[in-house]
Amino acid sequence: MTIRLAALDPAGFPAWMERSASEYAADLVSLGSTSEAARSQAKLTLRAAFPTGRPSAENAVFNLIDENGSVVGYIWVGPDHSKDPTSWWVWDIVVDSAARGRGHGKAAMLLAEDYARSRGARTLGLSVFGFNRSARGLYESLGYETTSIKMRKSLMDG
Repeated sequence: MTIRLAALDPAGFPAWMERSASEYAADLVSLGSTSEAARSQAKLTLRAAFPTGRPSAENAVFNLIDENGSVVGYIWVGPDHSKDPTSWWVWDIVVDSAARGRGHGKAAMLLAEDYARSRGARTLGLSVFGFNRSARGLYESLGYETTSIKMRKSLMDG
């Protein structure tokens, strides 16, 4: 299946920010954060990237549109926080659960690579939670390499 990227309409941006914050907060909770701390961290992260609460020239948010014209997810890509302007980052990618397993994630990543490359990027990085094995497999199949690993052990289990 093929997809295309469509720039997120500014009118839909507040709803996207809310969705992105909620999904990020849920991931943080699954890693042990409290709901309150996770929600706060997610909102801070998005506010730092989009201080005006609107799309910015530095950060591109695209809807993933399938061959039927349906929105099946989104991807957010832009420069990373290093001083190297050729280093870009996939800040978030979500393929809706009903649309997973159809190649949309792979297609979105390849389109994001093209987008970043066209803007001078020489590298594209991302973070992936350790529990997200399917995403890790996808990124590895596309040639992404592990550059750092964080580890943790719960001390509450006995």
